[in-house]
Amino acid sequence: MKRIILIGPIGCGKTTLRQEIQKTTKSYKKTQTIEYFHDIIDTPGEYIENRNYYSALIVSSVDCDVIGLTFDCSRKYYPLPPNIGPIFLKPVIGIVTKVDLCNEEDLKIAEQRLKISGAERIFKVSSKTGQGIEELREYLYK
Repeated sequence: MKRIILIGPIGCGKTTLRQEIQKTTKSYKKTQTIEYFHDIIDTPGEYIENRNYYSALIVSSVDCDVIGLTFDCSRKYYPLPPNIGPIFLKPVIGIVTKVDLCNEEDLKIAEQRLKISGAERIFKVSSKTGQGIEELREYLYK
């Protein structure tokens, strides 16, 4: 499996997505610090929303194979900065979460914003319905 670091704003579903990818029991808690799991690194949303923590994200991504910029398409606020992807020197994918809560226009906007942030490929997922999870899992496991 490719090792991935999930980076995204507070409440965008990174922890739930990690649990869905790893097929583990759902457990809801606020991620307080960078958490390392077998092939997934889960980061607090505050780390991308506050540029003082960017260096922690960069250092944590060193052992990863891919960067997963994650964004909840039901939100209007977009804290991921434009062109942040290249600072990681790794392939960057975009993961649009909570697609079951969005219309086509919201999905297009989320996809466009992730591309502006540096995502090379976009996955649209819902941890609630399972939509897109298998496609993302296949990408990570090949």
